[in-house]
Amino acid sequence: MTERTDDAAQSSWLEEKQSAWLYRVLAKVERRPTLSQLFTTLAAEADAQAALWAAKIGNGALPTFEPTLRARIVAGLARRFGVKPIRQVLAAMKVRGMSAYAGLHPGGHSMPLTIAEIGESHRVGRGNLRAAVFGANDGLISNTSLIMGFAGATSNDHFVLLSGVTGLLAGALSMAAGEFVSVRSQRELYEHQIKLERDELEEYPEEEAEELALIYAARGMHIDEARGVAQKMLANPEHALDVLAREELGLNPDDLGSAWGAAGFSFACFATGALVPLLPFLVGAGGVVASALLAAVMIFGLGAAISLFTGRRAFVGALRMLLIGGAAASLTYGLGYLFGVNTG
Repeated sequence: MTERTDDAAQSSWLEEKQSAWLYRVLAKVERRPTLSQLFTTLAAEADAQAALWAAKIGNGALPTFEPTLRARIVAGLARRFGVKPIRQVLAAMKVRGMSAYAGLHPGGHSMPLTIAEIGESHRVGRGNLRAAVFGANDGLISNTSLIMGFAGATSNDHFVLLSGVTGLLAGALSMAAGEFVSVRSQRELYEHQIKLERDELEEYPEEEAEELALIYAARGMHIDEARGVAQKMLANPEHALDVLAREELGLNPDDLGSAWGAAGFSFACFATGALVPLLPFLVGAGGVVASALLAAVMIFGLGAAISLFTGRRAFVGALRMLLIGGAAASLTYGLGYLFGVNTG
């Protein structure tokens, strides 16, 4: 048990040392003085926390610190692109202070003063409507193109129908599998980060409060006022972890998502769009011409719906999407025709 405890303590020491190293890299990269100072101070805080772990282990038992390859790569990305463009990568490295970039402007950022305001400032809409529209649009265009390709290669409606059904299932299953892996991996990462935050909150609550105050100060609040707000936020143990996850890591513990739910939703959206060009073949009415016309109408409608999320005029967005979808379907039809002629 003691050996396991020592291993965990050494792992925590190494993580804090690496955080301090990475914070100093970010302090040099960041051009805004307030944010650069934030990272410099966070580096000092991380060194202080590493010293606490070192005292428990004994300095003689500690290895020479070397940043991991992953940390070096992330540091290289920060030097090349800056801090803000790689915020998600830095959050995965458990770099604090990323919320300081949210809504940052020269006049400062309004500070949350209650737990409710914390939740509101980090509430990210699940975007189900947006995901549904884009998922259906993907299924519609890809399966229409596939069906048109087979229609160009053969006049047998049975083969065209079979290709459409196959395309629907393959595309929907692929989308569902990809979404499952993506959401599951993201959830595991978030859960791991929140667990580390919980352990640190139990180990050194005062240092965590100071880090939170530094983030508020970097976003425009006077440091003394920031410390008071941070102490208030962390006073209730039931809310402290939630506050730190949102403000230090930029995570919303209530919005981690379900991998199975995301996979099912993605499957249904793609399949709904992919079903549209199949309907004339399923009901035995109109064949390829009806399929193309029905798909064109739906592509135009989805293009108009997408304009709600892009800010473009509905007609312009719809026409653009129709041209894109029409070009893809026409190209695959032509290639299918050439393939059918050459192999017929």
